[in-house]
Amino acid sequence: MGLSKTIPLVLLPILMFGVLSNAQLTSDFYSTTCPNVTAIARGLIERASRNDVRLTAKVMRLHFHDCFVNGCDGSVLLDAAPADGVEGEKEAFQNAGSLDGFEVIDDIKTALENVCPGVVSCADILAIAAEISVALAGGPSWDVLLGRRDGRTAIRADAVAALPLGPDSLEILTSKFSVHNLDTTDLVALSGAHTFGRVQCGVINNRLHNFSGNSGQSDPSIEPEFLQTLRRQCPQGGDLTARANLDPTSPDSFDNDYFKNLQNNRGVIESDQILFSSTGAPTVSLVNRFAENQNEFFTNFARSMIKMGNVRILTGREGEIRRDCRRVN
Repeated sequence: MGLSKTIPLVLLPILMFGVLSNAQLTSDFYSTTCPNVTAIARGLIERASRNDVRLTAKVMRLHFHDCFVNGCDGSVLLDAAPADGVEGEKEAFQNAGSLDGFEVIDDIKTALENVCPGVVSCADILAIAAEISVALAGGPSWDVLLGRRDGRTAIRADAVAALPLGPDSLEILTSKFSVHNLDTTDLVALSGAHTFGRVQCGVINNRLHNFSGNSGQSDPSIEPEFLQTLRRQCPQGGDLTARANLDPTSPDSFDNDYFKNLQNNRGVIESDQILFSSTGAPTVSLVNRFAENQNEFFTNFARSMIKMGNVRILTGREGEIRRDCRRVN
């Protein structure tokens, strides 16, 4: 919306402040409109995680993959619907066949629509569910800021361009984070989410068997004994959809073992190990700090999650509150 040229210049700071203040998220956004939102979400995630030990990592990943593609607008949840202009981010290379946890988000949305219809956005459900999932796995808790609204589009090409890839260099990783105003500390802290969950063999296959296009060669940064372990889990010519633990030490717990693994050249994904193996890079000292002090990692992770949750949010009258997280209204 443009400003009339007849408005006195002195009013501009006030108007700009108003625009900014409308975009602020708050931890008590649903305190009167849907006060039990977090309790309802927690109950459903706790129940689902009893049947699927990987669920907490899956849900955490959904929030990350949502925010990194055109902001935290719930677009990652949309099924492809060409008639509505929705291509579907789920079909992007980084998501296809690996992104999961949608069903528990659906369950949360259904439960919330029953008690406070049309109030809680799918984007906020993802933010709430991510914090609950991390805490349930033994990680930190934080005050989740709320008030996002849902986007009405999902563009597959944007997901392909924005989401990190296993072979990404440190320069590319830094660029993919910095475009969202996330700095090096955010990069290392948020990468620590790989302290739980699994990765498909297809993501690391070239690193193990065809590094830099050389058949039979592996990434020399992998500790030799660990290389053999990974090759047994993901043999050449094997099932690319088979999975390996991202953190072989404590695969289902949220802790700082991920960083200790990097120190021992036991990072599973190339873009993880590169945080420590890039001699002279600022990421190296951060890996060391987080490996030595789990509380410092937890504090920075929580801070970075809040920061990531503010990426290109829709508020006020922007977007919509979806009735069904898989399709626009």
